[in-house]
Amino acid sequence: MDITRRITVFDTDDLESESTFWAALLGGTVEKEDDWHSLVVDGSSQMGFQLAPDHRRPEWPGGTPQQIHLDLYVPDIAAAHTEALALGATLLKAADNTSAAEGFQVYADPAGHPFCLCWG
Repeated sequence: MDITRRITVFDTDDLESESTFWAALLGGTVEKEDDWHSLVVDGSSQMGFQLAPDHRRPEWPGGTPQQIHLDLYVPDIAAAHTEALALGATLLKAADNTSAAEGFQVYADPAGHPFCLCWG
């Protein structure tokens, strides 16, 4: 699959403190939207932070609930969708419009871990 960018996304109930922490730790800056912050390091988006008002801190080492997923950017969502399904992924949430300039679809890997195929 032709993946052009990978972003690890953290769910959080406090976008400001979470994104600011990682920006300071990794030497980057934060780009803010209403319910999403992006960490940019050396001009490249490296991490995402998604507002999850009901976020619960994971228990370690149990790791429940899962609160990280991957955003994988692809140049051709139709081809990537077909390949992901053929490899064993399950579509969890389809995009409203896959011909839009940007968007995402949510999938689960065979063990149920979520990831997004994104474009734009």
